[in-house]
Amino acid sequence: MIVDNLKQEFGKHYLVELIGCDKEKIKFVKDVEEPFLQAAKKSGTKILKYLFHQFQPYGVTGVVVISWSHFAIHTWPEADYIALDILTCGEMDAQITIDDLKKKFRAKEARVKVIPRGV
Repeated sequence: MIVDNLKQEFGKHYLVELIGCDKEKIKFVKDVEEPFLQAAKKSGTKILKYLFHQFQPYGVTGVVVISWSHFAIHTWPEADYIALDILTCGEMDAQITIDDLKKKFRAKEARVKVIPRGV
């Protein structure tokens, strides 16, 4: 069912590309998980659960379920690239997470697209 009369914004969806990352910092779960969880916490959210997966020979995907929605990360070390997905429906500052991860993974550039959800 498609609802075509929504007039309410439920949250914001941040689609983030971190470009030119330090490939050595984004290859393995052991190097991605803790900085990602710390960055999420700095934004003012409450983490409920999380799961990270190690690809072979390298690359990481992870999802963090927060009290207001989720954070996700996908790394491509061979391309020095990270895709982040932040969906929030509550009071938090996603830009804090984005800035922190850009610094921690030594990204040369961050491209951010924000999509209002529910409008």
